[in-house]
Amino acid sequence: MIVRIMGEGQVRLDDSHLAELNRLDDELLAEIQNGDGPGFRRTLAALLTRVRDLGTPLPDDALEPSELILPSLEATLEEVRELLSGDGLIPGGA
Repeated sequence: MIVRIMGEGQVRLDDSHLAELNRLDDELLAEIQNGDGPGFRRTLAALLTRVRDLGTPLPDDALEPSELILPSLEATLEEVRELLSGDGLIPGGA
């Protein structure tokens, strides 16, 4: 799976990591729904860190179609709320 982090680039991520990422995504979704700004910020940072740690960066000049697009760390709670689908940022969660 190709994942784009807005403002950073793309990483190739093995599908076997989706369950772990979905747990963080579910937590993030709950924090957004509850308006928990500090929790949202902490969990978004954890989610992006795990994607970076588990993924293999693609070259900057690679333009692969992204199967998943994640917000940057600087995104606000409101901006991320607008990006959400029914099951969070990562399909297959909540």
